[in-house]
Amino acid sequence: MIRGIYTSAAGMIAQQRRQQTLSNNLNNLDTPGYKSDRSSLRTFPEQLIERLGGDNETNREVGSLATGVYQDEMNPDFTQGTVTETGKATDVALITSSLPVNPQTGAQEGALLFNVRTTGGDLRYTRNGHFTLSPEGYLTDSSGNQVLSSAGQPIQLPSDDFQVAADGTIQAGGNNYGQIGVSYAADTNQLVKEGAGLFRSTNGNLPQAEANVQINYNVNQGFIEGSNVQADQTVTDMMEAYRSFEANQKVLQIIDGTLDKAVNQIGRVN
Repeated sequence: MIRGIYTSAAGMIAQQRRQQTLSNNLNNLDTPGYKSDRSSLRTFPEQLIERLGGDNETNREVGSLATGVYQDEMNPDFTQGTVTETGKATDVALITSSLPVNPQTGAQEGALLFNVRTTGGDLRYTRNGHFTLSPEGYLTDSSGNQVLSSAGQPIQLPSDDFQVAADGTIQAGGNNYGQIGVSYAADTNQLVKEGAGLFRSTNGNLPQAEANVQINYNVNQGFIEGSNVQADQTVTDMMEAYRSFEANQKVLQIIDGTLDKAVNQIGRVN
């Protein structure tokens, strides 16, 4: 019976964390370039129950017992978000056409991201193409981080009157100001969210996408990629998580009531 308390409590904790993940996704429904988080629940290792004592020595094995679930990992979903036209020269959307194919699964894998440098000098990656120009003319993201070229250098422009080609090359007044840097992450599990739409690679700097002949993409000026959160599905998942939490809660209440009777009523001396 005590095992049941731990099993129910583990289920409640797992569903509460799942609810928090889904709520965060829903809160970022209108955040440009936001990638929704996917959480997975896994069961704890099963235990083998054996009978102790008794006269029958040949049949002691009772069977296996599951001990609850837990939230194993949380990974971003890098599917393309909805692209919307804004008409602003500093807004650019990264449209993925093709990525390298995994020979084992036959599916395209990986993700493309813009390169930015934080105010602390660290290299980070983002899908948020809602850029702007700093007072010094540097192309930055909405948090003030400098957008880097394919050569790893900040992009400084004379004005906001510039054109971005499909390959990310920037021109203004007939002059070339470099190509917007786009990196390729073959394993998206190596990307860690840091907030403000930024990702950090846990396996060193990512390679440039332009060097890979299997990758095709377009950089669309005057467009913005929105969040890939599906509001209707997210709300449905939140209701499912709530019902699962409620079911585990009721089991816990039943066990608590049974223990209360066992302690306070059974064996009471009248």
